[in-house]
Amino acid sequence: MLRVWGRRSSFNVQKVMWLVGELGLAHEHIPAGGGFGINDTAEFLAMNPHGKIPVIDDGGTVVWESHSILRYLAACHGKPGFWDEDASRRSDVERWMDWSQTTLQPAFLTGVFWGFYRTPPAQRDWNGINNSLALCAQHFRILDRVLAGRPFLNGNRLTLADIPAGTNLYRYFELEIERPRLPNVEAWYERLKQRPAYREHVMVPFDELRGRLDY
Repeated sequence: MLRVWGRRSSFNVQKVMWLVGELGLAHEHIPAGGGFGINDTAEFLAMNPHGKIPVIDDGGTVVWESHSILRYLAACHGKPGFWDEDASRRSDVERWMDWSQTTLQPAFLTGVFWGFYRTPPAQRDWNGINNSLALCAQHFRILDRVLAGRPFLNGNRLTLADIPAGTNLYRYFELEIERPRLPNVEAWYERLKQRPAYREHVMVPFDELRGRLDY
């Protein structure tokens, strides 16, 4: 059976669990990281020397790094819907995955979510937060243009392209922050909210993270 280590409120764990849910994979979830600990034990470090979550063990195959896990699960368990053997078509999906991780996630998760929500009010750098909000607005406007006339990032069905970017949406729309009008992104978010796996694994309350820089 697939085993997944991580805490439910972890952004990167949520990406993995959302795909696990979409694929309907039988699995065991082991809470780890943050207040759960475990990730600093010898047993965990033998799986991931960086001591980070998520980590999976799929019948003896251990994988860490969230996007590597997504690709592994899709290749092993998600054909044909989540994994295309054609490298050209697959690159259409993977470009969005990489863009989300290197561009959108640093602006929102690090700059806004950490800078605003996870930082105690007295320690907030509002200049940095506002710069990150402006960057987020630019990035989400790109998504809004791409989503015009299509229900999902790569076309008419959910793919791996949607998962890293779409995992941001619950927090982005729940925070008390300024956001531009994004009709196509908002419609995409409404479609994602209709998916049971998204509701279960991404729409997870994150109150425990408020003002917590050390969690």
